[in-house]
Amino acid sequence: MSFIVIRAKDLDKVKIALSDIKQYGQLEFSSCPKRIDSEYADEILINVMNTPLKCRCNSAALVEMDCDGCELINILRRIHPPAHLVVVTPKHQEVYEELLDSVEIYPEIN
Repeated sequence: MSFIVIRAKDLDKVKIALSDIKQYGQLEFSSCPKRIDSEYADEILINVMNTPLKCRCNSAALVEMDCDGCELINILRRIHPPAHLVVVTPKHQEVYEELLDSVEIYPEIN
C-alpha cells in the first residue's frame, strides 16, 4: 500500500488531480480521498523528497492506493495533473507510519 499526497493552489485543482489519477492513470483509490492541512502536506514533501520547499501549497489531499510505489510513480509520470503529487511508500517509514495511523481522522473530500 502507498499514499499519494496532492498539493495544489486550491481545492478545485486538487479535485482535478484526483480525477486525472482515476481517468488518465486508470487507478482506483483504496478509500475516499481525505483533505489534509496544506502545511502538513508541505512538511511531508520536505521529508519525503529531502529537499527544501520551493513554494507552499494552499490546499492538499491524501489518498490511499493499493499498488506498489514504483508502479504508482511510473503511472503518475505519464499524467500531468494541475497539482504536485508526492508518493509515500513504506520506504519513507516515519512519514508512512504517521499517515497510516492518522488517515482515518481526516475529513473526506466531497
